[in-house]
Amino acid sequence: MTELLPTRLPTAPDDLSVWPASTARLPHGHLSVGGVSLAETADRFDTPAYVVDENEIRTRCRTYRAAFPAADVLYAAKAFLCRAMVRWIDEEGLGLDVCSAGELDLAHAAGFPPERMVLHGNAKSPRDLATALRLGVGRIVVDSPSEIARIAALTGPARRQKVMVRVVPGVAAGGHEKIRTGTEDQKFGLSLTDGSAQHAIARVLGQSSLELTGLHCHIGSQITDVKPYLVAVRRMVGLMARVHESHGVTLPELDLGGGHGVAHRPGEPALDPTALARRLTAELAASCAVAGLPVPRLVIEPGRAIAAPAGVALYRVLAVKHTGRTLFVAVDGGMSDNPRPALYGARYAPRLVGRVPTAGPVAATVVGRHCEAGDVLAADVPLPGDVRPGDLLAVPVAGAYQVSMASAYNLVGRPPVVAVHGGTARLLIRRETQEDLRRRDVGA
Repeated sequence: MTELLPTRLPTAPDDLSVWPASTARLPHGHLSVGGVSLAETADRFDTPAYVVDENEIRTRCRTYRAAFPAADVLYAAKAFLCRAMVRWIDEEGLGLDVCSAGELDLAHAAGFPPERMVLHGNAKSPRDLATALRLGVGRIVVDSPSEIARIAALTGPARRQKVMVRVVPGVAAGGHEKIRTGTEDQKFGLSLTDGSAQHAIARVLGQSSLELTGLHCHIGSQITDVKPYLVAVRRMVGLMARVHESHGVTLPELDLGGGHGVAHRPGEPALDPTALARRLTAELAASCAVAGLPVPRLVIEPGRAIAAPAGVALYRVLAVKHTGRTLFVAVDGGMSDNPRPALYGARYAPRLVGRVPTAGPVAATVVGRHCEAGDVLAADVPLPGDVRPGDLLAVPVAGAYQVSMASAYNLVGRPPVVAVHGGTARLLIRRETQEDLRRRDVGA
């Protein structure tokens, strides 16, 4: 029988370090975020649900603006986007990095100035490019040789479109191989080492309808060390020097992308924007001085670092059971609303809220409701030994790459997004209903 008992853990500290700064403890095991009880939010909007702290978003935007006062800070929309988020980003003075006509169109419909947007993507569709040019997007980042002719043809002789060339600088960085984008063995950008980037630059400079404003690179995601960025700066400035030497052109902008890592669990490292800014700007100035170039305007693209810590995911426990030595806690969401653990091993720290447990913590594995053995939200995490169906679990650092990557697997509708601020909660994105899913099926 002892083999059926879960592993008992020592009592863990009540650590809220990865939660939104507004998080507060309430009586009887409750928590509030943005002045709103999470349990009351779950009762009002049902579960699963995403909660987003508006003030946390705004504070993080301001931190980046203060750290990089002379740079363009573009929020990476792929992390999380809705009309309210567009408005917050606009009001805080950031630009917007979009990757599709869909993201671009939503931002434009919400009133965001297109000239403050940059369009990315390794395989831009004709609709992506046509929408960007029709709306007047500020920059288009060229990711392949074929895009050069397409953009030039769509632009026409009567105007000029500003573009950048995405370079692969040969820097390996990121929390998992599937989110490392600065090396040769992935789909993004043009190689620095094989001459592809130089060839693309020359082609862009030969197009009268295109204006090359600078170079772009993105070396990976969930990066918590400044050093890879410094290596990227040196290599990119080296290429800018070669462009100047070969073509007599001084490029005015350098976009170093994003990928700034955050802590998903207490004790994990995170990238400090202020420290990053200090060392990046120093390295950029030093490298340009050695190369004899003026310092270009820096561009950065934080997404996760702004959105992730502002979000909390709420789930109801549906079932609790032992299989061997493992205690499985099944909830009413799963990989359809957070595929990151299944895709690249992301780790989270769920927490029981809404009541005071009567048992100490034990090792549990929180799983979803979907028909996949890999539908695991959090493996081997401490939860109270008396966890039971009906309990409410809250998962912090859920604001990025969950809403945007959610699916309707098993025809389970996507959860709503609820904003909290100053003691009030309001719906930003409604729950996807069974009627929504039926309406898409027109083939009967």
